[in-house]
Amino acid sequence: MLGLTPPQSALVFLILITPICLWVVYTDLKYMKIRNKAVLALVAVYAIAGPLVLPLDVWTWRWLHLVIVLAVGVFLNVVAHFGAGDAKFAAAAAPFFASSAAGLVVALLAAFLLGAFSAHRIFRAVPAVRRLTPDWVSWKRADFPLGLALVGTLWTYLLIIVLP
Repeated sequence: MLGLTPPQSALVFLILITPICLWVVYTDLKYMKIRNKAVLALVAVYAIAGPLVLPLDVWTWRWLHLVIVLAVGVFLNVVAHFGAGDAKFAAAAAPFFASSAAGLVVALLAAFLLGAFSAHRIFRAVPAVRRLTPDWVSWKRADFPLGLALVGTLWTYLLIIVLP
């Protein structure tokens, strides 16, 4: 272990997950899909970098977050038509969050759900935006690319830890 402080650990994670998060936002907007490769890449970041930047006991226990969130996501997929990619991405992101920050995470998710949904609906109503991205599936579907809110929540949570 490198003996990093929580802000340093969060910064390492933030740097490593940013390209994955951008990929997820793009594919969710364009195809309304979060690719399994993106989910596996996020898990790989936690699996490989985690033991180097977190205390080993913290890193180990946080794997339980993935299992719990995946179980809830599968349940929601079955009973509420929650997207399978969204469930998998949420589960892959779960170990990056401290359980003690659950209140902050819920507040961030709520804010990003409202903001991303509103922004998506506004942008899809703008003809110039639609002309620039005519093949994006998310403009035509009634459901919402939830990956936007999930990515925003994960990325902002880590940024909050990084900033003093």
